[in-house]
Amino acid sequence: MTVLPDMTETQIRRYARHIVLPEIGGIGQSRLIAAKVLVIGAGGLGAPALQYLAAAGIGTLGVIDDDTVDLSNLQRQIIHRTADIGAAKTDSARRALTEINPEVTVQPHQERLTVANAERIIAGYDVVADGSDNFATRYLLNDTCYRLRKTLVSAAILRFDGQISTYKPWLGAAHPCLRCIFPAAPSEDAVPSCAQAGVLGALAGTLGALQATEVVKEILGIGRSLSGRLLTYDALDASFEEMAITKRADCPTCGAA
Repeated sequence: MTVLPDMTETQIRRYARHIVLPEIGGIGQSRLIAAKVLVIGAGGLGAPALQYLAAAGIGTLGVIDDDTVDLSNLQRQIIHRTADIGAAKTDSARRALTEINPEVTVQPHQERLTVANAERIIAGYDVVADGSDNFATRYLLNDTCYRLRKTLVSAAILRFDGQISTYKPWLGAAHPCLRCIFPAAPSEDAVPSCAQAGVLGALAGTLGALQATEVVKEILGIGRSLSGRLLTYDALDASFEEMAITKRADCPTCGAA
């Protein structure tokens, strides 16, 4: 059982706008301070998600990324500065998050998520936010989080479109996983990358902020979860659409759950 920390006077002032919300209050804020969240990627989605999670007071933020900051990243990866070009993204992210909230413990993982290290890294966190940019990582996260029973909040963006959902399939028939929607990854040439097709920089902020919101909701157990629903956003049309997701009996990951 997690022991909730007592808040200092400084923390009460910092998180005052959370504490006055009846859905959060002092107990809820203490839960956020005690929480451990792993963010996959310090890129377009991870950058805003990390910043809002740090500001919200998540006690421990893990960030995994094996890349360095490039000039082309700065159009959307707002956690990094021009001065950070060439630096490891995890180091740049740690610097930025510490400046936002020095009380947050940032745990950088300067490596690529693989079959060999996924369970070891993910096991130490309560919730995972997926901001990866490739299908192999997304499926690895889906399968590993299912085995470890870790809530996964996953988002994706391309051009002017974004989508987000939450996966916790071990909870039963109303809670599908990523493979229930996409049983297998498409071919490499079927879906272009952001480098190939482009992406609106501000779109990353929209979906990254939504990820942070859903992570906070899952930690606190408030509101309606996105589990079982896929939310899509069309930036050009300024519209959101929602579709129900059902668990597949033949899902290779959670079909028996």
